This record gives sequence, C-alpha cells and structure tokens, in this order.
Amino acid sequence: MDRTIANPMRGIALKVLSIMLFICMQGMIKAGGRGIAIGEITFFRSLFAMVPILLWLAVRKELKTAFKTDNPLGHFNRGFVGVISMSLGFYGIVHLPLPESIAIGYAMPLFTVIAGAVLLKEEVRRYRWTAVLAGFVGVLIIVWPRLTLLGGGATMGVEETRGAVAVLMSAALAAIAMVQVRQLVRTENTATIVLYFSLSATILSLFSLPFGWDAITLPHALLLICAGFVGGIAQILLTESYRYADVSAVAPFEYTSIIWGTLVGYLFFSELPSGTLLIGAAIVIGAGIFILYRESRRMAETGRKERSLTP
Repeated sequence: MDRTIANPMRGIALKVLSIMLFICMQGMIKAGGRGIAIGEITFFRSLFAMVPILLWLAVRKELKTAFKTDNPLGHFNRGFVGVISMSLGFYGIVHLPLPESIAIGYAMPLFTVIAGAVLLKEEVRRYRWTAVLAGFVGVLIIVWPRLTLLGGGATMGVEETRGAVAVLMSAALAAIAMVQVRQLVRTENTATIVLYFSLSATILSLFSLPFGWDAITLPHALLLICAGFVGGIAQILLTESYRYADVSAVAPFEYTSIIWGTLVGYLFFSELPSGTLLIGAAIVIGAGIFILYRESRRMAETGRKERSLTP
C-alpha cells in the first residue's frame, strides 16, 4: 500500500500546482494541435508524459515493482476508456475557447455519481441526485449556445458545436474510467495505475495512425512534446497531493482551473468567458462541491459504522 503523510497544506499546494500545469498543458495542445489529428496529439501527450513518470518511479525506487500487476485486463479496460476520453477532450480544447472546455469538463463528477450508482451499485441519496440534476442544468446553460443543431442561441460553427459535445462525452467516459480506477486501487498500487495508463494510452493512440496523421512542423512538435512532459509532471504532483491530504480536502481545488484557464485563454488566445458560461459554471461548481461534501460525509459515516462493529 502507498504510504500517506498527514500534511493538508502541502497536499493542497501540490493539487493547485498540478492544476496550473494541466492548464499549461492544455494551452500548449490548443496552440500546437490545430490542424493535427487528435490521435497524433494523444500519442505525443501520452508518450512524453512517460519520461517524468519513469524518472519519478526510478527516484522512488518503484520502477520494477510498478510493472507488476495482478489485473492486466483491468488496466487495459481503464486505458481504453481513458484514451478515448482524453482524445475527445483534446478535440474540445482545440476547437473551443479554453475556459469553455474547462467548464464543460466539470460535468465529470456528475457523471461519476451516475456511473457509481449504475456500475458499482453505490447508494445515492436524494440530496446527491438533486445536486446532479442542478449540475446538469448548469452544463446545459454552458453548452446551449453551441447546440445550434437544436436551435439554441446564435449561429456558431459546426466545429465548436462538435467540440462542446466532445468535451461532454469526454467527461462521461472519464467518469467511467474513474469507477475503473476505484476498482483497480483495491489490488493495484498508485504507481502501477499511473504507469500503465500512460503506457496503454501511448500504444492505443497508435491505432489511429492508419486513419491519417498530419505532417507536423517543428514548432508544433515541440509544443506537443512539452505538453506531454508537463502533463506527466502534473500527473505526478496530482498523485502526490493525495499522499498528503484526503481527497475531500484537495478535490474542491480542481475548480481553480477555471481561473487559470481564463488567464491563459485571455493572454494567449484573446478568449474571455461569456456571462452565460460564468453562470453555468457557478451552478456546476456549486453542485460538484456539494457532491464532494455529501461523499465525504458518507465515507465518514461508513467509517464510524465499521469502527463500531470492531470488537
């Protein structure tokens, strides 16, 4: 099992830093991925993320043990779902304003509640279902201007509409991947899960090669290589944050990404969030925080019951 050290402030700092680096990664993908096949972007992101991950495992002397697994099929399934989710998310990043793609991605915790109830038969009480419903209202407010095919809002480009749908699908698949991770952690170490996801994503993205990869210029290649490297570092920091603090303590700081995404979008792409996006994002963030609160209470209640049954 992974060792944990109680230091909530360090855990929160690592979480926020990881979010900042993930936003930098997304900015690099947006700048370098326009006109590049999504499978090609995913390959660069996954392959070069393995460089810092392998170094991290070597420093921790976990490189050999990280390759040992009792559930290779579970890792493959998680990688298969995860790489599709990642690719759809990259499509949205390339074709949507950065703050918008981030805000739509906040639907992932909402889908996670549904996936947990359906796939793991977890008990979900009315308060969380109400929060999920409210969150999806917020998501609808965000994406409605893009859904021109349904008659919503002003005329937008088809690529933007597809981008909004792609990010929403990415969030749904990411929720399924999260459920798979919950099952994997019962028998697998964190290092093994991180390593095998990057490895499987690299291999699986190669299967998109016959569908046509684009010729890539050196500046674009460097941006995508840096995106992969930075993404790998961000993944390490995210993993380490949970070593120092409980999930319930650090998870709400995920929503700081809208701040960093807005800053990067404005400085590098002249993008500003609309009033509609801010209203929808506020609703989704509120619903997500409430779900985290209810989940932490549920886990605390479960822990108390288990301790009361212990002789």
